[in-house]
Amino acid sequence: MHVLKLCGGSALSAFRLDKLNVLLTGAGSGLAVRSATHWHFVEVPREPEAAERNVLDRLLMYGPRVQDPGAAAHVPEAGASVLVTPRLGTISPWSSKATDIARQCGLEFVRRIERGTMFHLEGRGEPDDVLPFLHDRMTETVLPALEAADELFRHVAPKPLTEVDLLGRGRAAIEDANLRFGLALAPDEIDYLVSYFEGARRNPTDVELTMFAQANSEHCRHKIFNAAWVIDGEPRRESLFGMIRETHKANPQGTVSAYEDNAAVVEGREIRRFYAHPVTGRYDYHSGLTHTLMKVETHNHPTAISPFPGAATGSGGEIRDEGATGRGSKPKAGLCGFSVSNLRIPGFERPWEGAESKPDRIASPLAIMIEGPIGAASFNNEFGRPNLAGYFRTYEQQVAGTVRGYHKPIMLAGGVGNIQAAHSHKADVPAGSLLIQIGGPAMLIGMGGGSASSMATGSNTADLDFDSVQRGNAEIQRRAQEVIDRCWALGDANPILSIHDVGAGGLSNALPEIAHGAGRGAVIDLRAAPNEEPGMTPREVWCNEAQERYVLAIAPASLETFRALCERERCPFAVVGEVTDARHLEVRDPLFGNKPVDMDLPALLGKPPRMTREVSRLRPQLQPFAADGLELGEALQRVLRAPAVADKTFLITIGDRSVGGLCSRDQMVGPW
Repeated sequence: MHVLKLCGGSALSAFRLDKLNVLLTGAGSGLAVRSATHWHFVEVPREPEAAERNVLDRLLMYGPRVQDPGAAAHVPEAGASVLVTPRLGTISPWSSKATDIARQCGLEFVRRIERGTMFHLEGRGEPDDVLPFLHDRMTETVLPALEAADELFRHVAPKPLTEVDLLGRGRAAIEDANLRFGLALAPDEIDYLVSYFEGARRNPTDVELTMFAQANSEHCRHKIFNAAWVIDGEPRRESLFGMIRETHKANPQGTVSAYEDNAAVVEGREIRRFYAHPVTGRYDYHSGLTHTLMKVETHNHPTAISPFPGAATGSGGEIRDEGATGRGSKPKAGLCGFSVSNLRIPGFERPWEGAESKPDRIASPLAIMIEGPIGAASFNNEFGRPNLAGYFRTYEQQVAGTVRGYHKPIMLAGGVGNIQAAHSHKADVPAGSLLIQIGGPAMLIGMGGGSASSMATGSNTADLDFDSVQRGNAEIQRRAQEVIDRCWALGDANPILSIHDVGAGGLSNALPEIAHGAGRGAVIDLRAAPNEEPGMTPREVWCNEAQERYVLAIAPASLETFRALCERERCPFAVVGEVTDARHLEVRDPLFGNKPVDMDLPALLGKPPRMTREVSRLRPQLQPFAADGLELGEALQRVLRAPAVADKTFLITIGDRSVGGLCSRDQMVGPW
């Protein structure tokens, strides 16, 4: 392995550099950042030739240039600089895009390009004291010197699976795995797994336990919403979800599908849509019955841990849900909302806010509202979807000695789109159908996000919270959506029979969903899926939550048509398995010659134990409203400055509200 280390341009504008130094001064630091410079690290198998190096240098010459390139290339003495890179063991979104661009420009020998930032410090003080201001500990690493950047490209040999010794140790073996992997399994779920594997007379693998935990997590199965409730000793007839569904049950008019797919579909009308036919390339109007789809979901835990990537992948996941509805559809416009605790803006604290108390591993409400909306906006902007609606609320209050609030925020992502009537439902998926993954490769990111987000905030270990942080790459998702658009544009010849996005639980949740939804099983080749980190264990390959991926089923006869569409859009794809008649899931690992997963699908996704929640009503202890001494002007100022009421332009202007060219009205309409 050979790593080129190339100095780039300035990493921070003058405005952002001044803002960073104001923060350092406010924190009482004697250090200031003199400059910040990009450094590029290029993994190559050999020294590039002169012409290749010229192309590479031109590609990496972007942004403002440093005033003195010679000085920038000089590395100051130890202690005078700080090198911040993406977290070791991860691949940044910038790296994925830059590496792909380099290869498309003829530099096929480039294995990977990564980028770091060298902060040059001046003044008196310890660099360690300013590190929290220079990097995000969830997604970035501080390295002692440029030479240490070689660690970004360290390759490790593939690791085998682990068996959990249930037959030898009994229930305690699964309990230990539950804690070690942060699976969030309830006691009755552990009993269920013990019974299943003892009945099968074998030990479970770590892959099977993690897969079960993801597929049956609160995040994926809504166990609390579907739980049986006992209130004040009286069993209730309806679950929370049942109460929500009752509205649709009583008034189903105008609904095509609800609570059964990745998004809801409501009746539309005959319209003319203007697009190019995928075969002829000719643009024309196409008439047909077109329905409207809609979706909202939350991405709370990742946003609490690392706001920018958490909110970005929240919007990205919701977009994928829309595109993966029925047999493929088109996302068109989005919404984004946030509920957080009191902001406590330095120098602008409000009288009702009080002192802050939160777990160290989660971001502050202010940090969430500074970084989270930008993350969501950046993904929508880069994907090419206008974000035209949203909300922002703060709430934190002490009630009867208990503080209620949103330290774990609500990050709401939603949107609307169109779908052809003929594609509104999944088609039958016969045995022999091919299972395909499109989009990005597997990476060790977002590991265990489904179960991590299902745990109470602060109950997980910090390392497992780090592991559940995700990262977004909207450009590769745009390519995958273009493939989906070409498929539905074929009308009756649409090759997609069924499609799901890859979200919580990764492939371990998405591929079983397709097979189980069709009433069938599947055989999967674990090593067939694209993988950027071959050193991952089978558990990590099967369950990681690398974003921008979809899985779908097509007929074998459609493979060449589908391959041509993917190649046209430069969208990575791979045939990863085949649908079978038996309702059984078998995941084969040809590298180690074993089966990481060998389970009946009804046992995985059928009817695991139902949660029962026993609660008692708490009588509200309300204090009478006292208006004594209330000054009307001051009260009015407080109301107008509350985030729920105050101006929200800062949440609107960060997004491109006309991207896609289909918006006739946005949030800026009207005189106010």
